[in-house]
Amino acid sequence: MALPSVMVLPLLVVVAAGLYYIYNEVMQFMSKSLVCNKVVVITDAVSGVGTECAHLFHKGGARLILCGSSWDKLESLFNYLTDDADPRETFAPKLVILDFSDMDSMEDVVAEVLECYGCVDVLICNSSMKLKALVQSVSLQLDRNVMDINYFGPSTLAKGGLDSATISLMLFFYLMLICPNNVAGVLPTMISRRSGHIMLINSIQGRLAVPFRSSYAASKHAAQAFFDCLRAEVEDYGIVVSTISHTFINASESPPVEGPAPKQNPLAAFITSLLTRGVRPSVLASEIMQTVNRKRKEVVLAHPIPRVALYLRSLLPSFLFAVLAAGVKDSVLDEKMQ
Repeated sequence: MALPSVMVLPLLVVVAAGLYYIYNEVMQFMSKSLVCNKVVVITDAVSGVGTECAHLFHKGGARLILCGSSWDKLESLFNYLTDDADPRETFAPKLVILDFSDMDSMEDVVAEVLECYGCVDVLICNSSMKLKALVQSVSLQLDRNVMDINYFGPSTLAKGGLDSATISLMLFFYLMLICPNNVAGVLPTMISRRSGHIMLINSIQGRLAVPFRSSYAASKHAAQAFFDCLRAEVEDYGIVVSTISHTFINASESPPVEGPAPKQNPLAAFITSLLTRGVRPSVLASEIMQTVNRKRKEVVLAHPIPRVALYLRSLLPSFLFAVLAAGVKDSVLDEKMQ
């Protein structure tokens, strides 16, 4: 007996939802198996995104090296991961103090990371320092601090903290086919093993500059360019370089609005909801896991409006500049009226 036509569409929806659920379950299972026994380094592991990443990779059986600037927070994360974990299926994470604001310590940090397991399979550069201010109000020292944490830190960690003489010597021995397995540095060890994955958790502002974010956007642009160049240079060695450009991290729910909310037209309300929604740490962590497993080179995790702005930056830059300038004028006017 044929189904009534009114039942066809609901049935198709149910079947599609079931297939999508099965697909997600299969992908999650494969994700766990693909990272099993892999040595994974996560910087700023005590942040919201870092903690979610550590949880996913730890459940997948990865050999984690968790980096952060606070030993107490690292120990708390260690306890969170190991308290209910099965030691037969997971590895106890290694903890390393890493502070990108102290660039002089980078060589020792890299050496300590490599001492844990002798190599690195996946390096996830997650650290970031945010700054919102007018250009003329930001000191040069603060500019440098932002650049150290957002650009020089990840790039130095990826290169291995080696000086030019050491890198030249390493490449000489490698080309002579007698490169040792314990070469100092993350990238050199990946080159010698002809495998590895380096990932930059960047920002949409590494591709699109927004007013009042001059130092932050500049550092993110620099990091994006560095890892784009690195990707091309190490592809022949079997090393994958990925960048994930996301909107701001929405780690908490929006605070309740006191009093009656101002009326907005539906379009303005929709746009505001897109701009203030952000990306949840758990969503970004899942995207990181999928990017590692599928070896994707570039991911943009953003809502429609930032994506449209990216296209406008390339196709209609004058229009985008005018919109941004108008937004700055409105912000200044609002401050004067308050």
